[in-house]
Amino acid sequence: MGVIAAVLFGIAFFLNGTKTSTDVWFSPTSLMLAGLCCLALHLLGVGTGWYSRRR
Repeated sequence: MGVIAAVLFGIAFFLNGTKTSTDVWFSPTSLMLAGLCCLALHLLGVGTGWYSRRR
């Protein structure tokens, strides 16, 4: 999830820097919010890797 957030932030930064006109769902702001959501999930521990069950 952390890597996905970094990629979304990178794409949003590129689109914002080049002033590329895009749809509402693919705007830099929506990508930033999706990246923040992925970052929050990563900090909660979702998608961080393997875990083992204790018996």
